[in-house]
Amino acid sequence: MALKLLDQVREAVRLRHLSHRTEEAYVGWIKRFVLFHHKRHPSEMGETEIRTFLSHLAQHKFVSSSTQNQALNALVFLYARVLKKPLGAIGAIERAKRSPRLPVVFSKQEVHGILGQLDGTHKLITSLLYGAGLRLLEALRLRVHDIDFDNSVIIVRQGKGNKDRRTVIPQSLVQPLRLQIEQVKLVYRQDLAAGYGDVVLPDAFQIKSPNASKEFGWQFVFPASKRTADPRTGLVVRHHLHDSAVQRAVKEAIAKARILKHGSCHSFRHSFATHLLEDGYDIRTVQELLGHSDVRTTMVYTHVLSKNRIAVKSPLD
Repeated sequence: MALKLLDQVREAVRLRHLSHRTEEAYVGWIKRFVLFHHKRHPSEMGETEIRTFLSHLAQHKFVSSSTQNQALNALVFLYARVLKKPLGAIGAIERAKRSPRLPVVFSKQEVHGILGQLDGTHKLITSLLYGAGLRLLEALRLRVHDIDFDNSVIIVRQGKGNKDRRTVIPQSLVQPLRLQIEQVKLVYRQDLAAGYGDVVLPDAFQIKSPNASKEFGWQFVFPASKRTADPRTGLVVRHHLHDSAVQRAVKEAIAKARILKHGSCHSFRHSFATHLLEDGYDIRTVQELLGHSDVRTTMVYTHVLSKNRIAVKSPLD
């Protein structure tokens, strides 16, 4: 029963061209939901069982609000897209509220201190996170044809919210990026000579132009060191570098730079936005570079600026 249900979930996810990560997350949460309720079929359950499960996650598993909301998203998808069961009260379940927190921002000196502890591909990727305001997966998913050297533009395709946007290429990274793409070309030629050379294409494009998977322009700028079988098609491809490798390298670099802030790869994107505002760029420009659909999302960085510079004089002074 459960296996058949999960196969239906996978089919519904792929039909809507959602990412493989989303597919795995949804399948995982639905499986946990079914097991939590002693393998009852979800069609026999509803709002009460969903609330009980979400409450269990919060009170006993101590998951964050964003994780709890991801579980709810998976269950809403299950009922709406797979079971075709009218949502009714299920859709009205309140989402966990995220505590308002200011993002972790590195100073310019801290950024350069961390970058100084990195080298090679990890340094180039991290430099792009800060220099172009990219999310980590956006950087790792860059294809060769997304780097427009003539116009000094990086095209981010299918970013958060499945939106495309354009951002700047840092001039200091032009030569390192050109050298990286030359390395990609060498690996690509070796793969072709060995009878491989395919990459995973976006779902819609895979249907439209299946032969494009061997074109150089579609190769990842930061390819993995080994070829692997694509979990959806079984085709042996060269995927992009795994995000965990970069995250681990950045964590180690932060520690080596003796920076005590609880930062991560995403902190470089926060720093990109904050430092642009510090340098006098208007918030609409920063909003476009970050790909925020609502300027209120970008406004958080103005709060960071105000928190960093408190005008009040301490009474002790």
